[in-house]
Amino acid sequence: METWGAKVHPSPSSITETGRRILQMDPSSPGSLGIAISEAVEVAAKNADTKYCLGSVLNHVLLHQTVIGEECIKQMEAIGETPDVIIGCTGGGSNFAGLSFPFIREKLNGKINPVIKAVEPAACPSLTKGVYAYDYGDTAGMTPLMKMHTLGHDFIPDPIHAGNVMFLLKTQICLKFHFLLLLILYCNTFSTCRWIALPWHGSINFSCV
Repeated sequence: METWGAKVHPSPSSITETGRRILQMDPSSPGSLGIAISEAVEVAAKNADTKYCLGSVLNHVLLHQTVIGEECIKQMEAIGETPDVIIGCTGGGSNFAGLSFPFIREKLNGKINPVIKAVEPAACPSLTKGVYAYDYGDTAGMTPLMKMHTLGHDFIPDPIHAGNVMFLLKTQICLKFHFLLLLILYCNTFSTCRWIALPWHGSINFSCV
């Protein structure tokens, strides 16, 4: 970003009302993606020359992310195999949907019958312990209300936790949302996939298999 002339501000920052309010309440706030979204939306709303584009969380992102699952299907076909189990990480849901939705399509069409599991961190269990309700997609409540499994839009997870198995295998830290995409929830309704929550040590053990 900085290579192309952008200036990067840590969130929460002192340049937005949202950031200043959060820092006043907690000067040592670790921040969260929900806070960063609130600050970005605030900046875009107050500046006519600024646009806000969200590349995760919302349902339209799923269409773009499905290239992941479509490529996986082609790779499996190339070696004459079909998966027995598909395990995907869940944050806001777009990565999991990108992997699983093409396989769910094949499953609903009766072509394959894999077990599909969405794995989330026990430190931020929106799927397994969240409430199914309308909530904001950011901390300050600037986004439209959306139906979701939510832990509350003011929920802030631990600064470092096992965001998901896939990211952990890449030794990266994942940002975890307080809610999950509505379309993911329908997968559970139709019994096409199930979700589980793993603690940090559970994810580490799994990554060592």
